[in-house]
Amino acid sequence: MKLRTTEYFVREVVVSMRRNRWMTFASIGTVAVSLFILGVFLLLVLNMTRLAAELESQVQIAVYLNDALTEEGRAEVEKMMRDMKSIAKIEYVPREQALERLQERLGDQKYILDALGDSNPLPNSYDVTVTKPELVGSTAFAIADLYGVDEAKYGQDVANHLFDITKLIRLFGFVLMVLLTGATVFVISNTIRLTVFARRKEIAIMKYVGATDWFVRWPFILEGIALGFIGGGLSALAIRSFYAAMAAKVYSTLTFLPLIPQYPLMDYITVALIVAGIIVGILGSTVSLKRFLEV
Repeated sequence: MKLRTTEYFVREVVVSMRRNRWMTFASIGTVAVSLFILGVFLLLVLNMTRLAAELESQVQIAVYLNDALTEEGRAEVEKMMRDMKSIAKIEYVPREQALERLQERLGDQKYILDALGDSNPLPNSYDVTVTKPELVGSTAFAIADLYGVDEAKYGQDVANHLFDITKLIRLFGFVLMVLLTGATVFVISNTIRLTVFARRKEIAIMKYVGATDWFVRWPFILEGIALGFIGGGLSALAIRSFYAAMAAKVYSTLTFLPLIPQYPLMDYITVALIVAGIIVGILGSTVSLKRFLEV
């Protein structure tokens, strides 16, 4: 592309944006609002997915040992569990520690345990964490078959419901992301189409005097890039402020929620929104011009 031609295209973009300033503001506003909504939902889906993964990773198997098991037998059971490839972490919980945990969970009602006196009915046990949440069931069954193990419990119903919920969250989030992306492209394409429609006579004259399709397209494509870039930039600034405020609010009230750290996440989101704005601007311009180039 020649320098003179490039200067002409840039000048046409500037003139068009000035001439149709209200349409320009509307287009930029549409891009910014649409991408902001898309960005907010993307952040929600990413954080929900992280929360679901965190909950999945906390599903453990409680392995209760037989009271008659000797120390050598316990060591053998532990060795066999460590040899299982599906197990990521093993923590031994002696009965004294188990009783202390129970007292902590009971809180103000720990007086209930006073009736036990000095006796401790809780068995020695292990807390077992698996490498993948879906391996909990098969691993628990394998551990339960080991000699010296009375029971291996992992809250099957709770775990299954948790896995179903996390799968539903991810599926629902993906579907909504696709729908919202499609709606954003549709809205922006129709907004840019209005700009092209306002200049339809100019396009027809250019075609009649011998202008090629690409010569006609470039100013509109560059205008779409400019609109998408500005709109994407504005949405990125808004989304950064939104996430910072949301994170501060969550950390002050719900400190246990594992939010994704702002950095480098927000840098990736910023780049993604700007690139998305540019791509949508190009698509909108290209789709909008198709009918008007048929002269």
